[in-house]
Parts: sequence; C-alpha cells; structure tokens
Amino acid sequence: MAIEPTGTDILPSYLRDRWWTPDAGAAGIRVLDASTGEVVTRVSTDGIDLAGALDHARTVGQASLGALTFHQRALLLKEFAIALTARKEELYELSKRAGATVRDSLNDVDGGIGVLFTYASKGRRELPNGQVYLDGPVEPLAKDGSFLGRHVYTRLPGVAVQINAFNFPMWGALEKFAPAFLAGVPGVVKPATPTAYIAEAWVRILVETGRLPAGSLQLVSGAVPGLFDHLGLGDLVGFTGSASTAARLREQAAPGVRFTSETDSINASVLGPDAVPGTPEFDAYVKQLLIELTTKAGQKCTAIRRAIVPEGLVEPLFDALRDKIAERVVVGDPHAEGVTMGPLVSLEQRDEVLRAVAALEAAGGRVVLGATGAPDVVRADGTVGPAPEGAFVAPIVLGFDGAAAALPDAVHDIEAFGPVASVLAYRTVDEAADLVGRGGGSLVTSVATADPGVAATLLARTAAFNGRMLFLDRDDARTSTGHGAPVPHLVHGGPGRAGGGEELGGIRAVLHHMQRTAVQGSPAMLTALTGVWHQGAASRTDRHPFRKSLAELRVGDQFASPLRAVTLDDIETFAHFTGDLFYAHMDEEAAAANPFFPGRVAHGYLLVSWAAGLFVDPAPGPVLANYGLENLRFVTPVSPGDEVRVVLTAKQITPRETDEYGEVRWDAVLLNQRDEIVATYDVLTLVAKTWDETDAGGAASRTPEAAVTP
Repeated sequence: MAIEPTGTDILPSYLRDRWWTPDAGAAGIRVLDASTGEVVTRVSTDGIDLAGALDHARTVGQASLGALTFHQRALLLKEFAIALTARKEELYELSKRAGATVRDSLNDVDGGIGVLFTYASKGRRELPNGQVYLDGPVEPLAKDGSFLGRHVYTRLPGVAVQINAFNFPMWGALEKFAPAFLAGVPGVVKPATPTAYIAEAWVRILVETGRLPAGSLQLVSGAVPGLFDHLGLGDLVGFTGSASTAARLREQAAPGVRFTSETDSINASVLGPDAVPGTPEFDAYVKQLLIELTTKAGQKCTAIRRAIVPEGLVEPLFDALRDKIAERVVVGDPHAEGVTMGPLVSLEQRDEVLRAVAALEAAGGRVVLGATGAPDVVRADGTVGPAPEGAFVAPIVLGFDGAAAALPDAVHDIEAFGPVASVLAYRTVDEAADLVGRGGGSLVTSVATADPGVAATLLARTAAFNGRMLFLDRDDARTSTGHGAPVPHLVHGGPGRAGGGEELGGIRAVLHHMQRTAVQGSPAMLTALTGVWHQGAASRTDRHPFRKSLAELRVGDQFASPLRAVTLDDIETFAHFTGDLFYAHMDEEAAAANPFFPGRVAHGYLLVSWAAGLFVDPAPGPVLANYGLENLRFVTPVSPGDEVRVVLTAKQITPRETDEYGEVRWDAVLLNQRDEIVATYDVLTLVAKTWDETDAGGAASRTPEAAVTP
C-alpha cells in the first residue's frame, strides 16, 4: 500500500501495538507543505494515555525484547532496513512535502536505513549471541583464583523516550531507535510536528512487516503533556533540538532518568593557511561549504555556521563560492525537475532564520552573498517566480570585518538554522583555534589542510571543544563522508553547547542503554552468569572437544595434551625455515646478555605452532576453520631441554542465527614441565551446528569456502 499524505485527517499515533487517533472533534495543529502551503495533515494527542504507553513498553516491550539475544535483535534490524529500502521511493516522495530534495533524502531516508544495516551488522559481529555483554578482562581478586571480578552490561529495565528534531525525521529517529532496540530496550518515538507524517510513514512500514516485537516501538504523533511525570529509574530520554528546550526538559527529569541531548551547535570549518586557490584542499573546502549551505536547506545540526579562513583568502573564497552557487544551486519546490535546494520546513522556521540573520547584521555582519528578500523559485509546474506561500530562503553568506579577537560574541552564539554561514578571518593558526573554541562546544569542526603541523595544532587546541573532527586533504577529499555527515560507527554529539551527549559511536550507543555493573564471585559463578568460561571453573574431558558439534559442545569442555620436548635442533630448524634469525634464538652469548632471556630460547611462534599440533584433531569433523588468535601473550621463555603442553578449553560458544555453524572461542594455555605459564591466547574457530560422525564424507557440504569468513 503506497504512503499517502493524510490531508485534513489527524495523524495517527502507534500505541500499545495498534494505531490510535483522538476522538472526533479534536482540532489539531495543521502541518503545511513547505513549498505550497497546502495542508498535509493535522497533529493532535488530545486524550492520549502516555502512562499506559510507557507501562506497555516496560512490561510487554521488555518481555518481548528480553526473550531475544543480541543477534536475534540485530537480524530484525536488518529485516526492517530491507523493508524500508523496498519502499524508499515512497518516502522520498513524501519527504518532498517537507522541502527535501532527492539529495536531501539520501541523507535522511538512506542515512536512516544505513544506520539499521550498520547496527544489524555490528550487533552480530561485535556482540555475543546472548544477553550479557562483558566489558574488559577478568580482575583476579584472590591469589588462589577463587575470587574474581568482572564488569558486565545488562539492559535497562525501562523505556527509551526518543524526542527528535524536524530536520531528519528518519535518520535522526532511527539512529536512536537502532541502538536501543539492539540493547533490548523498547522505544517511544516522539517526532517534531512539522515532519511527524514522515515518521508515521516509516513506523507504519515497520508495523506492516509483522516483525516488530510487541511493545518494542511506539509512536506519539504530537505533544507529550506530562510525559516526564511518568519516568523514573531505568528509563532514558534521548533529545535532539534546541539547547533551551533541552535544559527545560532536563530539569523535569526525575533522578535516575538518563537524559542525553544533542543541541544547538555553532560548528566551524577551518581553511588551512596552505590551502590556497588552486590546491585540492581549497577546492574541497569550497565544495564542502556549498554542500553544507544547501543540503536540507542548511537545516542540519552539523552544518557549517562559521567558515574560519586566512585573512588573505577571504575574498578568493567569496569569489569561488559565488561561482559555485550560481553554477549549482537552483532553489524551488523539490517536485520540480532540476531543483537542488528546497524550502525550509515551515514559514515559522523561515521567519526564525531571517530574524537570526538580522541579528547577525546588527552585530556587524554584512551579507556578501545572497539576500534576505523572498527569492524567485522554481514552482512545481516548472515556472519561475515568487512563492510567498513557501518557506524559501536563498543561500546567505555573511562577512565580518576586524581582528579575530574583536569579533562580536553574536557570531559565535547566534545560529541561523538554515542556508546561512559567516566567514571569519584569522592571521595565525592559534587565532583560528581561538575562534573555534568561542563556539562554546560543537558537534563537529572540519579542517582543510595538507600540513600535518597545522592539523596537529588544531587538534591539540580544539578537540576538547568538539565531538568530531574531520581533516580534509587531497588524499581523502573524494572519499570523505563530509563535514556534516555523522556515521553510525563514530560518536555523534559534542560538549558544552552541543549538549554533552554521545549518540551513535558503534556499540557505544548500545551500551548507553545498558547498565555497567561490577560483578564479583567465584569462577564457577561468573561462568554461570556470563556464559563465558573462567579459569578455575569446572571443566569436562570426556572426549576431544574438536569431535563435538555445537549441539554437543558445552562451555568448559577441555583437552589437555601430553608434553613435548624442545631441542636446540628444533629452534635452529624453525629459524632457518622461517628466516627469523633473531639473536635471542641463535646467539647464546647475546641472548644471555638480554635481561629477559636465560640464554637461547625457542621462538614464540614455534611454540604456538606446536600448540596447534598438540590440540588439533586431524580427522574431518565439526571444526570447519580456524580464523584467528586473539590476546596472545608470551609469559615465560622456553629454553632447549624444556617441555611444553597445552590446555584448551571451550570458553565461549556463539551460534550464528542464519548459518549452519557458529563461533567457538577457546581458552588456550601453554605450560612448561614445571606448570609455569608459557603463553596464553584465545583460539577462534567455526564449528558446525550438527555433525554426523558416521558420514565424514559429508564434511564437504558442511565446509563451504565462505565459511572461513565470519
């Protein structure tokens, strides 16, 4: 079923696993087409039961998500991404009503889908197929190993309230939804009114998949009166919007409610003194500034508000930017062919931007490019002319004269949330750093330079004021995601004025929805609690664990090898065969002079190779591939005449939800004849879920070449 604007109907909310609208007679707030002023929908939550919605999330949502592992939730995120991808053209079309061009939708619609795909992938690659996440190594708390400590993450028991801004109704919402869902915390999504109908559309698509766990996602299309009265310990609020609103909401949050925010940000972009006209860095800087001015009509929390430029390059920058705007920018209704920049989201937003520009002018700024008057635009029918019913503003660039230190505070404080940027001049790199810092904390600062010295100075001076820094040069100009494009792998947030929050950042964002707890206990207890074997816990040696499929293998299954003697001939053969003639293996006098060795010693990698020979079962079996070692440490040197043995224990078992095999992490300990630890490491293998020992010939069908890649 195609997504259609709802006209004068009230936009529904999705509460307690069904669609809900107010009773007949609710007036609602009208939401208008940003280009034409036509009514798209009305928004109202008159009579909404927010307490009931939150209770549904904490009970039904927690139960349904809690029954799933990280991997199972990750696979659902992938299904949601596929469902949205199949219908993204409909979402593009709907987004045009909010002023978004197709390029804008690539940022919002495709960006949001990309977040889902990323967390689906990271969830399966970086999280266990369980419900507890281990943080850091074991901490021994008793000399005999009977008392251990470990940090673990478990999901919060409440609900994640996600309050989103109007400018990214998909990306902004999904970058909050995906980590919370993966953590196992149900979400209540509250979109901004001007673009709530786009949020309703993507939620409807997910609902129509029939794959949303009950209570895991709810949508409030409108105001949330008294919401904070119903939040408490175990609940979270993720807010994107103005700093003033964030401060007010933070005060309303009860003790124990986690509140994170991403707010106003007067972001900067520094042109390095070496990036003169004709260099790739200058060209990349101009291109990036144009993109940030015009994408989403400048309605981006990460857009460049201050272009910080060497004094002698201000006029060349104006000239280059003027040419680019004339060449590439066509303002108009996104439905019209050839339009590259749409309107602001609403007439109210247009007026707010123009007021901010007037305030910057009053503080000494001069409009160098563009104008504050209503521009002629391309209408939906292709004609060109004024469109007073639309929220159009042409790109505006202001200049400020005077020394960097004397620039008015207004240019660092006032954010014109639209296609507006100010150009500020500097004489020294230290002055440029000072200007960056005067923004009071930003989401991002970018630097265009090929000079590592300039980059290092700006990093040292300004990183503390930024959540992200992009260094743009000729080597990454073509591949860079750009100043204003957060990626799910890296932290999105910033200190000070930017809100002090950290969204995204890969698995970090998942952990924001979990509680880190220090757990103390015996090895057996920690093994039971975490699903990961700890040294000192019970083990089982009934038969070689390499003969067991995942259906039979258990954490703690162990194999202990016999001793193998190490001779000088072994060491020399390995040295000449591999070319590793390091003196510690070949020169007795030089080795003895080394404080770490008693004399000539065996190569560590010889011992690890021997260890494999000591524990590997050679016949075809359920172990399909060895794909790596982790945490390898050499502890005690091995001299000619010593003997070594290995103890291998199944440490962690991670079945793959969609494959006929899983990952097994083995604890490997190499010991000498005195039972001193020689080396420790983890062995990673892929193991078949089932295996018929009577049909070893079936191994070929169970060991596809692709199985070597996890």
